[in-house]
Amino acid sequence: MIKLISWIIIITSAICFLYTFNQIVYHHPECPTTTAISNISELGNLETSLSFSNHSTPQHKIISSPDDKEEYDQRSASTSGGHLALTKPETSGSQDEEEKEEPTQLKHIVFGIAASSFLWDKRKEYIKHWWRPNQTRGVVWLDGNVKTYKNENLPEIRISEDTSKLRYTNRLGSRSALRISRVVSETLNLGLKDVRWFVMGDDDTVFVVDNVVRILEKYDHNQYYYIGSNSESHVQNIIFSYAMAYGGGGFAISYPLAKELAKMQDRCIQRYPALYGSDDRIQACMAELGVPLTKELGFHQYDVYGDLLGLLAAHPVTPLVSIHHLDVVEPIFPGMTRPQAIRHLFESVSQDSASIMQQSICYDKKRFWSISVSWGYVVQIIRGVVSPRELEMPTRTFLNWYKRADYTGYSFNTRPVTRHPCQSPFIFYMSRTRYDRGSKQTIGIYRAHDRYKHPFCRWKMENPEKIDSVVVLKRPDNLRWQKISEEGTLQLLLLNGDAPSPALSTTDSMSSMLGSGKVATANIVIRLRLRNRMENPGRAEEMTKTKSPETAVVVAVIVVVDEGRRKNGGVSIEIGIRKNPSSRRSMRQLQNLRLRQQWRMLFLCLFSIKIWDLDDVLL
Repeated sequence: MIKLISWIIIITSAICFLYTFNQIVYHHPECPTTTAISNISELGNLETSLSFSNHSTPQHKIISSPDDKEEYDQRSASTSGGHLALTKPETSGSQDEEEKEEPTQLKHIVFGIAASSFLWDKRKEYIKHWWRPNQTRGVVWLDGNVKTYKNENLPEIRISEDTSKLRYTNRLGSRSALRISRVVSETLNLGLKDVRWFVMGDDDTVFVVDNVVRILEKYDHNQYYYIGSNSESHVQNIIFSYAMAYGGGGFAISYPLAKELAKMQDRCIQRYPALYGSDDRIQACMAELGVPLTKELGFHQYDVYGDLLGLLAAHPVTPLVSIHHLDVVEPIFPGMTRPQAIRHLFESVSQDSASIMQQSICYDKKRFWSISVSWGYVVQIIRGVVSPRELEMPTRTFLNWYKRADYTGYSFNTRPVTRHPCQSPFIFYMSRTRYDRGSKQTIGIYRAHDRYKHPFCRWKMENPEKIDSVVVLKRPDNLRWQKISEEGTLQLLLLNGDAPSPALSTTDSMSSMLGSGKVATANIVIRLRLRNRMENPGRAEEMTKTKSPETAVVVAVIVVVDEGRRKNGGVSIEIGIRKNPSSRRSMRQLQNLRLRQQWRMLFLCLFSIKIWDLDDVLL
């Protein structure tokens, strides 16, 4: 009996093995294996059967390149949970169309701007500085009628739809959040043609539109994308969500995703009446659609108070896309109103938008200085060697959203404002920027500002207080974010010269203090002259660096005053650099000295002696 059972088991196993082998080898369509996919066309409505329900959420695979797509198509033909997940192969015709499709441009992007009629007269001044008539596309959505004037260079103005039927139960918020959350859907319903992306922002948000294009052209607009960034406040991110794009800083939604959002948004909003704002409602709907947030650090919510110097001077290595809360923070340039400061910033943006706010770090070996250049905004000179790791970290010149000086309240690393009197940075704000066609370079002039007073320092090294201006020469590079190079992320420029300390007598010793990373070199000429007396105006101290590779992006020239003459003749004197008084003098003596210098310059002007201008050096 036992032998009979054994023979039955062996024969049955052999038959099963032969049957299975026959099905696999001869590709029978009834066998649901990964190799038997000859009848794949019959599974065309598989995607429909896996549609979204209340019990399951679809998973969207983001495909960023053709190679990734091909790999994904191969891996997706697998069995899971009793369903055969297969992807339809694309025809050669559709692949040719994708190859011929032009890259994303500004004309493919539509801005939806949420605004308030009560604040419109004030905040429309921000929009004027970044909006490009006849180039940018978009609509301002208001909650009421406002006065309009001709030739204001503003987007089209529309009134939002009524949201009174939608529920809102948050006692701390405002019902306007319902209206603002529907800006993307209402913009989609306008039926604009040739649209790939919708970008949402507030009326107090400033966009660098060229950088918006640079960010979005990296992504496939045919896929579901929800692109933005978090708040700078750690507490805000905890209260709301780290998975949410903050609407004030702006976020982008691809066209296919906007269509899906418009279909279900009103029903989605009804399910979340207790939420506070508009952006968390958008994120709740994105969660139901199964689309995660793609973070881009160039979108800035700026949930902070005070001075943005520390944040903007150490901007992350990514294009600057937006700046928000302009009515909350101080003007980014001192001595100006907020709209004036934005207009002043866009003077640099118009010359090289790809490099705006990008940080470069330099070291003056001779004078033992560390120099940080935030292109188009500010230059900082610090006595001593400060490591790049520390200079890349924002200084806390600001308070968090809850107005507390709590370093744990931020979602990124920060460093305190130094209390050491000798390491307080000397700050030079951008004064003007222009493009020189002869040298094919942008020439930026950064001038010292008296906002920050410097205490007495006992270090025996040269004092940067004698410098009045900094000139930065840079070759524009609109393709810098499309290049992949080791030098592209951070530019370290080591300025040659005789070191004041034996510990830094060679380039190698300086590099050893900075770390083992590469130090880029550049063709730098630094002339620094102190005007002691007029009878010896020709003496200058010069420092020249050897030829630079083409990879070096930023060239820093610390102010230099050369003797020059006007075309009509006359004596030229230097007023670009202040004389460095003895550091042991009292504040009263310093004020008297500066007053005497002002009277001396006025006396020279009255006697028709020509005053030197920085343009003479640049020409």
